[in-house]
Amino acid sequence: MVSKLYSMGLLGIDAFKVEVESDISNGLPTFDIVGLPDASVKESRDRVRAAIKNCEFKFPVSRITVNLAPADIRKIGPVYDLPILISLLKASNQLCTDISDSIFVGELSLSGQLRAINGILPMVIKAKEENFSKIYLPKENALEGAVVSGISVFPVDNVTQLINHLNGFEQIKPQENKISFSITKKDNLDFSHVKGQYEVKRALEIAAAGGHNILLIGPPGSGKSMLAKRIPSILPDMTFNEIIETTKIHSIAGVLSKNSPLVCTRPFRSPHHTVSPAGLSGGGTIPHPGELSLAHNGVLFLDELSEFSRSTMEVMRQPIEDGVVTISRVKGSISYPCSVMLVAAMNPCPCGYFGHPTRKCTCTPKMVSKYLSKISGPMLDRLDLHVEVPAVDFDNLTSNVQNETSEKIKKRVNEARQIQNLRYKNTQIKCNAKITADILQKSCMITPKAQNLLKIAFEKLGMSARAYDRILKIGRTIADLDKSETIDTQHISEALQYRSLDRKYWQNI
Repeated sequence: MVSKLYSMGLLGIDAFKVEVESDISNGLPTFDIVGLPDASVKESRDRVRAAIKNCEFKFPVSRITVNLAPADIRKIGPVYDLPILISLLKASNQLCTDISDSIFVGELSLSGQLRAINGILPMVIKAKEENFSKIYLPKENALEGAVVSGISVFPVDNVTQLINHLNGFEQIKPQENKISFSITKKDNLDFSHVKGQYEVKRALEIAAAGGHNILLIGPPGSGKSMLAKRIPSILPDMTFNEIIETTKIHSIAGVLSKNSPLVCTRPFRSPHHTVSPAGLSGGGTIPHPGELSLAHNGVLFLDELSEFSRSTMEVMRQPIEDGVVTISRVKGSISYPCSVMLVAAMNPCPCGYFGHPTRKCTCTPKMVSKYLSKISGPMLDRLDLHVEVPAVDFDNLTSNVQNETSEKIKKRVNEARQIQNLRYKNTQIKCNAKITADILQKSCMITPKAQNLLKIAFEKLGMSARAYDRILKIGRTIADLDKSETIDTQHISEALQYRSLDRKYWQNI
């Protein structure tokens, strides 16, 4: 007898429908799974066999063939344990209920208990799009699945409980739809705790308002890392679409908090400088999102940028520009979104005191040149703002002046983002940093005086076309913070300050 039911698989950040067909026929007892399964799916045979027996059902002693369609897409992970078990019980007439409107996903233990799986949110979203009315999944994943309205999410603890529910003996209550967008502070990091560094704070405010990449360069102990770690406290609030996008990636990667089914705060990822190119961009035998994708809609902080390997840094160049990282394998390609605000921090030389006004640098010119040359020109060009972080003097350190709080800065950032949201309404652009070439001139209206100033700077500083575009985008963000419709000379002047630092450190390389 042949039975058929439905499950879900993952391909990138999206799910796809999988038909699970089981055939029980006469012949030598065998249990085969076809449909391009990987090793973990093939191991389902042993888990399903043990679960059926330990839940006191009868395992068919016949020729069993399970097909996972479509057969041209590789099936990965233990998510198919539960649907395979249910299909076998249905094929052997131990379950006679109509389940054509339901989706089944979940990993089984040998005793029949259901274990949590990754990627529930995209699966439930796809199930709703395919017009299924019910989805049965592990109890630990129910809170995450219930984020999606319009489909009944049933939390299942074990196989016996599920079969009793399907047979009408003991009903499982659907998980309540509890969507909470509350933002909780995980720490006390606030810009009011930072002494001095007013120019750097201003640059970080501009970067947050426009989603611009930024490089912080300065001596050890000047506060580069401390400032970077406080950037999430001034980033604009996430939209609903951004929350869903970010949560899907974290769900697939298995890093979603069990107590919080939605990622409502912008991610802040800070990988160590020993991270591999695959760890940063994503990949592996079974492709998974890397740090770039986990930071989607948030901040990717690279501390000690010059200590990262050249190959690791260069692998970021295209994803930073395109907002998408593509992992190519022989059997296909998978794309993950990675629209991030890149924040990098570094010392100007191995000892850290090159260009310091009071402390003497102990490095030779060759050592300094070799150290700075680790950052390639194209990579440096992709960092919109270059900001020098000087050492804090004693007067600022001991000052009792109340510094501006993150809340006040965030208010201005949110106002600037609202202006941008109206400007780029009905487009895929989220902020000034993502302005495309086709609407650059229209979005960045500039006065004749400011245009002339930009022309002089372009010729004298020998800027690239990319640098010109980025100065225009930074000027647009500064104008938005000033609530100005056009970009004026003061906006361009300030923007140029953030693109001239490379002339100080990299001019002789």
